[in-house]
Amino acid sequence: MNLFNLYDYSKDDILKLLDLALQFKHNKLRVNFNQEKVICTLFFEPSTRTHYSFEMAAARLGAQCISFNAVGSSLDKNESFYDTVKFFEAIVPDAIVIRHSIDNYYQQFTNLKVPLINGGDGQCNHPTQSLLDLMTIYENFKTISNLKILIVGDIKHSRVAHTNIEIFKRLGNEVFLAGPKPFHEEGLFFVDFDEYIDQVDVVMLLRMQFERHHEDIGLNYDTYLDDYGLNQKRYDLMKPQAIIMHPAPFNRGLEIDGNLVESEKSKIFEQMTNGLFVRMAVLYNAIK
Repeated sequence: MNLFNLYDYSKDDILKLLDLALQFKHNKLRVNFNQEKVICTLFFEPSTRTHYSFEMAAARLGAQCISFNAVGSSLDKNESFYDTVKFFEAIVPDAIVIRHSIDNYYQQFTNLKVPLINGGDGQCNHPTQSLLDLMTIYENFKTISNLKILIVGDIKHSRVAHTNIEIFKRLGNEVFLAGPKPFHEEGLFFVDFDEYIDQVDVVMLLRMQFERHHEDIGLNYDTYLDDYGLNQKRYDLMKPQAIIMHPAPFNRGLEIDGNLVESEKSKIFEQMTNGLFVRMAVLYNAIK
């Protein structure tokens, strides 16, 4: 079963995947494919959390994993992205995981003969990140609906933000956006971080995506934390049961005070752990 994005997934579909991930996490379901299944991971952009949690997920399921390295591949001989993927289809793995900088790249591959799992495309979709975020929210609030969620930072360049805004709203949450004007996007409404920090259940911070800033965006990084980030003053205003989330990697001292990364309200490393179990669920769903 393909996973291109979450637009076609109903609330029931999502809850089933989260339930499967929770079963894996709490050892209520154990699967061992005895090395009879093979997963290919093709990452054309740098990645740590997504890439290696997919590989660990495959290992936990007893599947083999072949990791593509673009350096030294036929891409250096001018082979196209499309033909590289078609090669991996031709050697008949049980599923392919791809991350690429092209927005909606998966639209080229709707007729692949093996399941394709989107590990992130351009600035548009990151479905497994949204699923692990939802899992983390569910574990803390016992619901994925009727919450107030504030997403803060580099929203314009973030596939995580674009995916989460859509799915959080569709699941019945109130979603608020905050960040400096260079990160505002047409059609989205932004609020003042300080006016909403004490009202929301989830504060989701985003990484400053320097690699996507192709021009000077006019921000003072020396004062960014105080102007737009989660510092101690804002942390102290959060509701008692509110949580901090961040898709990572994070820039300590920029979008979040380094002392708050592992604070009581922070669920950042829990998100990373949940990423493993969500990706186990997604792979299992694709290759069972």
